[in-house]
Amino acid sequence: MYRLEICSPSALTADVLAVLEGEPTVTSLVVHRGVAVRPVGDVVAADVPRESANSVLDAVFATKVQDEGSVHLEPMPTWVSRPAYQAMIDAPGSSTDALVWPEVVQRSYDETELNRTYLWFMTLATLIAAIAIRLDSQILVIGAMVLGPEFVPIAALGVGLLRRRRTLLTQAVRTLVIGFVVAIVATMLLTLVARCFGWVDVQDLLRPRPGTAFIYTPDRWSLVVSLIAGVAGVLSLASARTGALVGVFISVTTVPAAGNIAMALAFGVWSEVWGSSEQLLVNITGMAIAGALTLWVRETIWTRFTLRGRFTPRPKDDPRLA
Repeated sequence: MYRLEICSPSALTADVLAVLEGEPTVTSLVVHRGVAVRPVGDVVAADVPRESANSVLDAVFATKVQDEGSVHLEPMPTWVSRPAYQAMIDAPGSSTDALVWPEVVQRSYDETELNRTYLWFMTLATLIAAIAIRLDSQILVIGAMVLGPEFVPIAALGVGLLRRRRTLLTQAVRTLVIGFVVAIVATMLLTLVARCFGWVDVQDLLRPRPGTAFIYTPDRWSLVVSLIAGVAGVLSLASARTGALVGVFISVTTVPAAGNIAMALAFGVWSEVWGSSEQLLVNITGMAIAGALTLWVRETIWTRFTLRGRFTPRPKDDPRLA
């Protein structure tokens, strides 16, 4: 269930109310007249099931209230209301399966912003990946994967492609390119410093590395894994269940590939530079394409079907009816 709050100019409040009153799944509709200062007007609030949030928001946006006022949508972790519960049952589909586009797009913009924090995380993750290569440690490779912040910008490529958001696409590409370049250059320079102290040498790359050889030897399974990870990651982001993202992070070798590129550049091992670059490109491309296709399937096909009521009937003693 979401709490919808709209700051509306007085001239548009009647239109906003007409929209909300015409939506059968909207409950707890409240109007605070004359309380808004900028813009001068009213505040309208209501409860909306996640399943019908898109249709309600589309109707609200059609009034153009967002051009002069604002529209806020926040999840409600705890609520007790029989009308809201009935509205949730009446709304088509399942709340977990529902795709709320403003939420997905907003998160894509927010988490693809190029800032110092993003660059720090990218650099630190790539440094850990380089150390993992030096020690041939799969545990450190996993740590680098989890620490890397690159997944949401990759997923944002799919969102931008599907929603035709050129600004989002540009922002995501810029963040990914600059982030990887800065991380690789910083790691390469620190590798050269470590080389001067005798901490690393070229044999660390040339010797057999059974634990990390997959990083610079992409094959058909690299593409398969990236596609599966892209689907799982976008499903997790779109359904607001981010627990599965950890599994996505440790499934793809974007950051480890960047770490191997940095070390290979420091020692001029070009075969591993090209192999790792191919691995990096395969992973990013696979996840972006899989993400866009997953969102398209959810928008056009998935929402037409629901398992609710067939296998998971609502209990009469649901706590939200207490």
